Amino acid sequence: MPAALSNPQKRYLRGLAHELKAIILVGAKGVTPAVVAELDGALGHHELLKVKLSAEDRETRDAWIAALAEQTDAALVGRIGHTAILYRRRDDKPLLTLPHG
Repeated sequence: MPAALSNPQKRYLRGLAHELKAIILVGAKGVTPAVVAELDGALGHHELLKVKLSAEDRETRDAWIAALAEQTDAALVGRIGHTAILYRRRDDKPLLTLPHG
């Protein structure tokens, strides 16, 4: 389970993510082991990224986001519509330094 992010940390990460493009796309098949593996590798490389979900109803998107965060040990920074922002700190040589708070 990732450490909970404070509101200032989430705000900081959302600001950094603003310029990012979604690099993981979750299609009609939903959260598959292949999607989880791809997201796990991407988080290990980038730490902060956007995930685009194709589900039309909000409940399905919420379930998919929760499953992705849980299975990759990532924290949900924020979401807007079909896009979620996920963060997982690297153990070795972190790229981002979070503000205290």
